[in-house]
Amino acid sequence: MNADVLDVANLTRRFGTVVANDDVSLRVRPGEVVGLLGHNGAGKTTLVSQVVGLLRPDAGTIRVGGVDAVAGPAAARRHVALQPQAQAPIDGLTPRTAIEIAGRLRGLTTRQARAAAQELAEELDIGQWLDQRALPEGRGLSGGIRRLTAFAMTVAAPTPLLVLDEPTNDIDASRRRLLWTAVRRRADAGAGVLLVTHNVTEAERIVDELVVLDRGRVVAAGSPARLRGTQDTDLRLELQLPPGGGEPDLGPAAPSVRRTVRAGRRLLLTVPAHEAADAVTWATALRDAGRIDGYSLAPATLEDAYLALTTRTDDAVPATHQEPAHV
Repeated sequence: MNADVLDVANLTRRFGTVVANDDVSLRVRPGEVVGLLGHNGAGKTTLVSQVVGLLRPDAGTIRVGGVDAVAGPAAARRHVALQPQAQAPIDGLTPRTAIEIAGRLRGLTTRQARAAAQELAEELDIGQWLDQRALPEGRGLSGGIRRLTAFAMTVAAPTPLLVLDEPTNDIDASRRRLLWTAVRRRADAGAGVLLVTHNVTEAERIVDELVVLDRGRVVAAGSPARLRGTQDTDLRLELQLPPGGGEPDLGPAAPSVRRTVRAGRRLLLTVPAHEAADAVTWATALRDAGRIDGYSLAPATLEDAYLALTTRTDDAVPATHQEPAHV
């Protein structure tokens, strides 16, 4: 028996000559948060649309809760709750009413739906807006409160699979933390979560596995530690290059460099921690010589690996090559 709540295998979807998803494979197990990372246009939302039956793939298979989602999309949708990237259409409703309706549609009793709305308002700190009506043209409720309401509508009733497409858009920093905690709590209770985002730093805090999409293809997959691809003691040496300035030579005076990524006028170097003093001495000399505008030294992050995988030096070649992998 397949224990995965989501199993996507060799999925391909084209729009004319554009290949939006190119042989994509991933899976989500119960109790696990899988982050789907990628720049805008990487193919994330196209993939989600196929998982929930809004688009049909050109090739490949999708199984949701053991159900063939391509052959039986309606049956598969009973196993998944989706928070889409677009704002939920709640004009004319209060957050309380919207959450209760979502719960009732998912099979909760009236009493259960009312209790869920109240509990979620407290969990997400939106109680003061719970009975405030959303009005047309964005009036009545802010974009962040609307977004939190949409998340609450999605999780009002338990489902085996949660698909969250950029759930933190428009949400302030303090309530983003509450939302991430709420996502992790659902996974710890047994749900599988597919989290679609381009916010690498925040996603790293709660995900168990990551899948990186670039131009429709999976370019890397695995745990955050595996994708980071460095020792926990590695450091990021960031050099700010002057306008029109070239990259400094990594000569004998430079520290050992495990990975190099160029992002605009930033040069990101991953260096071993035991060479921190040498790195600072070298970067200080570059700054004093006018070769760089400045520098900073900090622990290496998943963002460094993500940029290495998705930053391109031309239209076809990744800046740092890594073989595609599947979760």
